[in-house]
Amino acid sequence: KQWYQRRVRGLNNLKTLSMPLMKAHTLRGKPEEELKKMIDELKTEVGSVRLFRVTRGSSSGKLRKIHYLKKSIACIYTVMHQAQKLRQREAYRSKSYVPKDLRPKKTRALRRRLKKSELSVRTEKSIKKNRAFPKRVYALKR
Repeated sequence: KQWYQRRVRGLNNLKTLSMPLMKAHTLRGKPEEELKKMIDELKTEVGSVRLFRVTRGSSSGKLRKIHYLKKSIACIYTVMHQAQKLRQREAYRSKSYVPKDLRPKKTRALRRRLKKSELSVRTEKSIKKNRAFPKRVYALKR
């Protein structure tokens, strides 16, 4: 119990010292140019914090800030990539061929399985055979 209290106390102190993470839902409405500008700003800030850490030592509490800045950059990149995928899906919606990264992943066995329309297809020979020799129906006594 004590280690947990120390951990929670330590996390609470870190949260007060550090900056908040970027939230994906707030970034989704913004245009791509603005997101790129934000990435550039964050990258320059990471560089300045790294320089500060090298010159003044790592005990200044800037390690946590680097962590949050890198996480924010990753979040922005993720939102940009998701938006790009969404645009590609819309573009290929009506096309007959879709790129492999836009197709449903599923499993290898499910991807190779016959479609429902292909399962129901019968050859002419099998149709004639079924007509000539239908499945026998027996009356059973009880």
